Amino acid sequence: MSVPEEQLTTDVIGENTPDPLRFGFVKKTSAHAGGHSQPIKPDEHQSLMAALLQGKSESRSESTISGIAIRCLYVHIPFCRVRCTYCNFFQYASSKQLVDDYFAALMIELVEKAKQPWTQAAPFQAVYIGGGTPTDLSAKQIEQLGKMIRQHFPLTTDCELTLEGRINRFDDEMFESALEGGFNRFSFGVQSFDTQVRRKAKRLDDREVVLSRVQRLAQYDQAPIVIDLLYGLPYQDLTIWQQDLSDFFATGAHGVDLYQLVEMNGTPMADLVEKGRLPQPAGTAIKASMFETGVAAMDAHHFNRLSVNHWARDNRERSLYNSLAKTTAEVLPLGAGAGGNIGGYGVMQHRTLDGYLAAIKQGSMPVAMMIKQPVNAATTMAIKCAFDRGVVSKIELEQQAGWNVFDYCLPLFKAWQQHGFVTLNTTEQHQYVTLTLAGQFWAVTLAQAMIKVINKVNDSTMQAA
Repeated sequence: MSVPEEQLTTDVIGENTPDPLRFGFVKKTSAHAGGHSQPIKPDEHQSLMAALLQGKSESRSESTISGIAIRCLYVHIPFCRVRCTYCNFFQYASSKQLVDDYFAALMIELVEKAKQPWTQAAPFQAVYIGGGTPTDLSAKQIEQLGKMIRQHFPLTTDCELTLEGRINRFDDEMFESALEGGFNRFSFGVQSFDTQVRRKAKRLDDREVVLSRVQRLAQYDQAPIVIDLLYGLPYQDLTIWQQDLSDFFATGAHGVDLYQLVEMNGTPMADLVEKGRLPQPAGTAIKASMFETGVAAMDAHHFNRLSVNHWARDNRERSLYNSLAKTTAEVLPLGAGAGGNIGGYGVMQHRTLDGYLAAIKQGSMPVAMMIKQPVNAATTMAIKCAFDRGVVSKIELEQQAGWNVFDYCLPLFKAWQQHGFVTLNTTEQHQYVTLTLAGQFWAVTLAQAMIKVINKVNDSTMQAA
């Protein structure tokens, strides 16, 4: 059994072009690949979530690798001092009273969820404090948050605790407080060092300030310092992008993510472009060239490649949470707007502060939405993880999937190879699909296409495979 030929349409296999890097597909339409799921009725949220945290759910058992439970903790801080023009996730402008009220409620949720049987049953390998802008908390709150997590949650001895944030106002006092709280990895959304690009994107601080601050933090040598760089922003041409890369290397930071701008409706940037107040962001072909330049620069500086868009200067930077979150690892969510998954169910907490604070005050779970993950969720996650790594292994994929999904997709892989996205190796000893440079650029699109193909396989067909 294999993929029917009629499913191998252009949106799945791409264009047959001499330049698949730039013209293989029309454009990237999503930051992440996804699959199908079944919503849970709202009146079942409380009882189901309670059962999951009590370890009494009849759903499939938690994710394991070699028999070891794999789990992460995600904590969401939904405040930003300024909304970036490209951001579609802005929730609340920071104010001291709002932040203080929220932090008090978050501490209540943290203690309550930490004492649940499910939580205490196995240690957490990674913790990520995301947002929003977590560094809009005070230095005292950041230290308290880290200490509360370490005090109440079972953590592995090498647990990665990441604090995300802005360079702006992240002074020495805040850094020392975060270290005192137990944070051992820091991720900053620089996006671009160029002053004009930053200002037009509503990023705070000019190039020299950001460059100097990242350099100083990296020189502390207390924890890995990682930055995000975004390519394709308005005013950011190839020359500026090359300077952004050079500036990163000059900082001495320990890791970097190179993300392409994915234009989404509803962002301030889309509105400003429509009104003629910002130039059009870079098109797909230019962004592909920027990606190519970034990969070449990382290779030239002998950085370790941890995924298709993340590099490490040395082995201190592991990017553990980001890697595990793309697998079947379970993620416990804390805070307004936090998302996660437990026992085969996806969970999204209240995005509004009113809804979140009211739930905490009432002593109920702050759950806004729950979904039952599909029976092929493990396959979907294995695909996403493989494409993020840049290589699909038959053995690893089929161990997760439980059926011969690799063989089923061979016609798809062959079409991709013909179009320049992958190299297919199907010798008796080794069966892999390795992404080319073009395939790495289009990794999310290819993963979405493969998930689309296998989603058409019904349950009975899977069992027969």
